[in-house]
Amino acid sequence: MASTLLRNSINGLINLPRKSPFSGHRNLTANSQQNPLPSTEFNFAEYRATKVNQINKALDEAVVPSQNTPPILHEAMRYTLQAGGKRFAPTLCIASCELVGGNESLAMPMACALEMMVASAVILDDLPCTDNDDLRRGKPANHKVFGEGISVLASQALSFLAIEHFETKTKGEISSDRLVRAVVELCSALGSKGAVAGQVADINSEGKEVSLSELEFIHRNKTGKIVETSVVCGVLVGGGNDVEIEMIRKYGKCMGLAYQVWDDILDETGNTEELGKKAGKDLVRNKATYPKLMGVDESKKYARELVVEAKEELSYFDSTMAAPLYHIANFVVSRSH
Repeated sequence: MASTLLRNSINGLINLPRKSPFSGHRNLTANSQQNPLPSTEFNFAEYRATKVNQINKALDEAVVPSQNTPPILHEAMRYTLQAGGKRFAPTLCIASCELVGGNESLAMPMACALEMMVASAVILDDLPCTDNDDLRRGKPANHKVFGEGISVLASQALSFLAIEHFETKTKGEISSDRLVRAVVELCSALGSKGAVAGQVADINSEGKEVSLSELEFIHRNKTGKIVETSVVCGVLVGGGNDVEIEMIRKYGKCMGLAYQVWDDILDETGNTEELGKKAGKDLVRNKATYPKLMGVDESKKYARELVVEAKEELSYFDSTMAAPLYHIANFVVSRSH
């Protein structure tokens, strides 16, 4: 019951219709009726491994020493950026670009920019004044290695580099209008209307009674916005029109919330070695989580419902082109870290 009521509440808050009001462009609805599910022959493990390798290579080339960059700042920037991870946001970006006919090379500058923004946010999240984490991705947090001052500056530098990298590497490849729209999406997702808003609400909620709607606001902004903007920017760069952008935005909204709900579950049920960060820290800090408010089983059910809704939006695209995003959705609620 709790899961159903919450789902209805979320649908109202973020305007997620069960059926898309759009039709006609690229015969999307016809495609969904003919072949609603991706081919079972799609090898997601291979696709993901290939994309992660390409993303890692591009990131390595994107952050290089400079005469004007103090060596310790460069090292701190690369430390978190090269610490591994799922590369979830950049993979979503590339898959979304490919969904509308774009290609990996066109999407890669934005994919790198997104991962730089993720790294920037991770550094700040781990600071003693925010989440106070000593471990990230199985390694000491940035501030434990470089100190808080250098870590804050590295975070800032990564944010600015993200925009610079995308603009300089994409200029001339897409229209100026699309470039500006993508930058606005990126900044909005990470700023006072997105991740920063979610982080502030998260800090202010510690040790307090938090409602499901308040928790949804935190998760939808702190984590969900970067997932949403990853797919929207991918479609923007790939040449998608406004109809396709809004379809993929709905996919991203559901996926972003599902991702964080599952993270809440893993924090309570996983272990530190597997997660690569300290398990159970939310309970220790008395933070609001979905398992705390709904229980683990209902939280799993809710996350899976969100994934089902996300995949419904993909049914309006060509099933072959949508296969990576379909499998990424399944991955979100089956992962162990």
